[in-house]
Amino acid sequence: MGSGGLSRRRFVGTLAASAAGATLPAATACDGAPAPADTADSATSGANSPEARPSAQTESRAPSGPRPLYLGTYTSAEGGGRGIGLATYDPATGRVTGTGTITDVADPSYLALHPGGRTLYAVNERDDGTVTAVRLADREVLGSRSTGGAAPCHLSVHPSGRWLLSANYGTGSVAVHPIDASGALGERTDLVTHSSPAPGPGQEGPHAHQFITSPDGRHVLAVDLGTDTVYTYRLDAKAGTLDEVARARTEPGAGPRHLTFHPGGRYAYLANEVDNSVAVCAYDPGTGRLTIGAEQDTGTGSGTSYPAQIVVTPNGRYAYLANRGHNSLARYAVEAKGARLRLLDTVPVSGDFPRQVALSPDGTLLFAANQRSGTVSVFHVDEDSGELRLAGEPFASPVAVCALPL
Repeated sequence: MGSGGLSRRRFVGTLAASAAGATLPAATACDGAPAPADTADSATSGANSPEARPSAQTESRAPSGPRPLYLGTYTSAEGGGRGIGLATYDPATGRVTGTGTITDVADPSYLALHPGGRTLYAVNERDDGTVTAVRLADREVLGSRSTGGAAPCHLSVHPSGRWLLSANYGTGSVAVHPIDASGALGERTDLVTHSSPAPGPGQEGPHAHQFITSPDGRHVLAVDLGTDTVYTYRLDAKAGTLDEVARARTEPGAGPRHLTFHPGGRYAYLANEVDNSVAVCAYDPGTGRLTIGAEQDTGTGSGTSYPAQIVVTPNGRYAYLANRGHNSLARYAVEAKGARLRLLDTVPVSGDFPRQVALSPDGTLLFAANQRSGTVSVFHVDEDSGELRLAGEPFASPVAVCALPL
């Protein structure tokens, strides 16, 4: 939370740095050219110096010219940013260049883009949680709306472009806001608190950590760390209301944090923050039911590593998990059409506490936002082997907790 005390997820990020293949059982892109140059605030300094020339494969597939990169931070944290960081990246070299800041957006710890590419949305992770819309053409803040809960930590836009989905970590609830033709947000149409099942071991209540739409668009899924549950809802496309249709329970005390679907749409991968594991899940588009498979290794050994987020390459062949305590990225081979993950290795993230990871739209670059070191590491992704190669010195970005490459 931004004021009135730290949420557990913020506290984890401020700890001292020294605290430092299973098969599923039978039954779990953006448009636009770079935004115009910013003149409202001074640019964040720093740029990458590539270690080696990109492969011919990468050069042939990468789009030409700089691409936009938006950066989330905590404005209320010591040494934090002043708003949403603005940058560009070179899709061939991975070099990042700061271009400014969108100010007047408090604690924008997670970002999402409208499918039309014209509007950016941010959570405002504070006790009195809100979500904010920003028009990218002129960087105008279109206003904020209450999420009805505390410490919103994740948001996403429904594929229809009509609804914004957000998760309130502090109060364990999920919210829906309408999006009008201008990209601005209307008053909240629904708010659901995860009042059952009871909190898992060591948890004092529900903690909604993510709210996303399934690839088929039929359901929306909420991941709750506090109740060790993934909830599936149907979203009324006209009223913006939620109707629960299924629940999937993890192992007690797993602390599920982040779910990512395989491009095929039938499987998904769940990162469990508390017990340091990842699980393959089967998804039934007809019912929305998620079936969570056995927990698997994160490649970090013993101890707590706080797995943060998992991403899957566009071709569906590889997955990468950010391990915060271990300061690494675990690389998995995706097998059996998405039904199996096989751990290949871990790669140092070249930063401290990788809070969030994201792939460029073409899948040739991976960005890791390192909260404690205040940096964004960029890696080249080999399409054939899935191997990661650091693209130079990490880019300096205050309390970097989210990177959104377009």
